[in-house]
Amino acid sequence: MKILVVCQYYSPEPFRLPDICEALSARGHSVTVVTGTPNYPEGKIYPGYENGARADEVIGGVRVHRCPLIPRKSGTVFRFLNYYSFVWSSRRYLRRMKEDFDVVFVNQLSPVMMAEGALAWAKRKNRRCVLYCLDLWPESLLAGGIGTDSPIYKLFSRISRRIYRGADEILVSSRGFADYLREKFQIDEGRIRYLPQYAEDLFGELPQPPAGKQTVDFLFAGNVGSGQSVETIVEAARLLKNEPDIRIHIVGGGVSLEKCRTLAEGLPNITFYGRQPLERMPDYYAVADVFLVSLVKDPVLSASLPGKVQSYLAAGRPIVGSIDGETARVVADGQCGICAPAEDPQALAQAIRQVAAQPELRRQYGDNARRYYRAHFEKEKFITDLASVLQENARQGAAGM
Repeated sequence: MKILVVCQYYSPEPFRLPDICEALSARGHSVTVVTGTPNYPEGKIYPGYENGARADEVIGGVRVHRCPLIPRKSGTVFRFLNYYSFVWSSRRYLRRMKEDFDVVFVNQLSPVMMAEGALAWAKRKNRRCVLYCLDLWPESLLAGGIGTDSPIYKLFSRISRRIYRGADEILVSSRGFADYLREKFQIDEGRIRYLPQYAEDLFGELPQPPAGKQTVDFLFAGNVGSGQSVETIVEAARLLKNEPDIRIHIVGGGVSLEKCRTLAEGLPNITFYGRQPLERMPDYYAVADVFLVSLVKDPVLSASLPGKVQSYLAAGRPIVGSIDGETARVVADGQCGICAPAEDPQALAQAIRQVAAQPELRRQYGDNARRYYRAHFEKEKFITDLASVLQENARQGAAGM
């Protein structure tokens, strides 16, 4: 296939799309990417890309064109200038593009408007457009403090409806996203397909804990932010403080770390390690008998699947969660752990007790976790499934000419 890919972000920005495009290219497909000048996440144009330098290059067998845009800098005004400058410049570039393609693929992060040019090109050329929804709009605005009654939210609700309804097929990284799109925008179920992101097998399957181990160690690894509700884990530790065989480890930094440390003062069963470099994470993973995951009680956040969950599954350990929605569904489907309701420390403490008391159950959950990872989250499966979807849409587009 000749595949046109549109996304505001691309290498050297820290996203997975370049890996996907290079994998498709390695399978013999011709891949052309239309993206923006790199400036994420610092909001400054990357050195070597200033003033239109390296606007066209080939990376890993993939042709890349970078459209000019206004860098993010900081603040809401520059954020939206950044968003819309890519919309305008990519539409203009795609309008002049003479080359034909078999199918269009939009890797839709924030903002949803990054799909505008791709949809216009596909309509003009009578080709099909596949949109991979990785970030829900307008719901993503809620995290920035914009309420549902706001004129801004209502405006972007209309824009999002037009874009999502304009795509020929929508791939979703979470089944919760599919529910949202059907309910919010009345997207036909036949136009939505579940395609979870793959997980890099960074640490490999962990060996079984040594025989005779006296403690059961629970590990939370990742961002300690306002959305993660690590406070719930701390409160569960308080309820478990008189059970010396249970230990809790928190590895990661974030805006809520100091608050959580303060809450945990005097608790003998919880340890904070702060942010650690990636190369040290295998050592911390090796400590874990069980992994912990938590989120605040929020319908939008609950629809997502935190990336740490795939890494936990790959490691072959049980998962105990204080979390609703998609993660709870994955853990239940995989029969690889127990999830208590979000922000319920009593229920979380009980789940921890239950798993800690049953070594055979932990072993079974761990085996199931690794099995579920292999079935759903390996890279080769993802690339094969994505290529199949694009091929199917390319054939339908050709038949409709």
